[in-house]
Amino acid sequence: MKYYIIAGEASGDLHGSNLMKALLQKDPQAEIRFWGGDLMTAQGGTLVKHYRDLAFMGFLEVAMNLRTILNNIKFCKEDIKNNKPDVLILIDYPGFNLRIARFAKELGIKVVYYISPQLWAWKEGRVEIIKKYVDEMMVILPFEEDFYKKHGVHSHFVGHPLLDAISSLKEISTEEFKKENGLNEKEIIALLPGSRKQEVEKMLEIMLSVRPYFKNYQFVIAGAPSLTKEFYQKYVDDNVHFVSNRTYDLLRCSKAALVTSGTATLETALLNIPEVVCYRGSKISYAIAKRLVKNIKYISLVNLIMDREVVKELIQTDLNTKNLVEELNKMIEGEKRNQVLADYSLLREKLGGKGASEKAAEVILSV
Repeated sequence: MKYYIIAGEASGDLHGSNLMKALLQKDPQAEIRFWGGDLMTAQGGTLVKHYRDLAFMGFLEVAMNLRTILNNIKFCKEDIKNNKPDVLILIDYPGFNLRIARFAKELGIKVVYYISPQLWAWKEGRVEIIKKYVDEMMVILPFEEDFYKKHGVHSHFVGHPLLDAISSLKEISTEEFKKENGLNEKEIIALLPGSRKQEVEKMLEIMLSVRPYFKNYQFVIAGAPSLTKEFYQKYVDDNVHFVSNRTYDLLRCSKAALVTSGTATLETALLNIPEVVCYRGSKISYAIAKRLVKNIKYISLVNLIMDREVVKELIQTDLNTKNLVEELNKMIEGEKRNQVLADYSLLREKLGGKGASEKAAEVILSV
């Protein structure tokens, strides 16, 4: 079969790569054409566009890059039309993917959505688009199945693909990791500031403001694949280091982490590292988002899945040096750290076992 996959962000690249691996195991003759990143490229197939050329953050940035986005949509439609895939597989990235879903469906191409857009948070009306143009919806969060059922859309809960990614990791020695990356002997506090340049610059400034209060630790920045090593050099010194393409290894060797809201908050939890969740957007973007997002008490996936506060979320003006120092200290030692680790065990139980990629591949092959 011929498959066309669209992943527009780093997390989509990870999940897309594991899905491609499962598809190729079940369908060795598969022809795969995709929008994604380095991880998907490593599985084979043909890369059409890299996600680093697609990711725009916030309402203002999207507005400023609207022409580029519209040109990408036009190009994608032409590429699908010319290559005539049997199945279109969409991975999250709804602003782009829902437009492509409609186009593909009108061409008679089967449309599968893997990893639901967060319609339960905002733009709930998009459910009607999914109802009309998506043949199969596969969800990775337990409560999403009930959400779609409420709207009359059949969905498959396949489990969370991060469990697949994490279960396949090889054991790692903290001492070897430090040696390989030129780190000193101090314990590590990991910094995950995001994947987009604008976001990283904003988050690193506030994250690094806690350094004077944690002199017995070294800070290590998890570099995003979409950004160059040179970009991070201005932040590096004797006690602030940088590693690229080794975020999971970095987390596993860390005492605690400061993490920008997004998929990384769940990755950090599943790797069993206590964390403080950080978010600060532009005043305009945040004000718009606050008006649009309804009935959502939390911004981190960890808290959303557990439906209570497991990890502390510091948002907008609450994200300041004083609060960061206070919350990070709780994650390094004490009762709160122990409680977070206990809650992580319950989180893993809620998400089910590994095998999401394989289950998703089986659904796709049955379409």
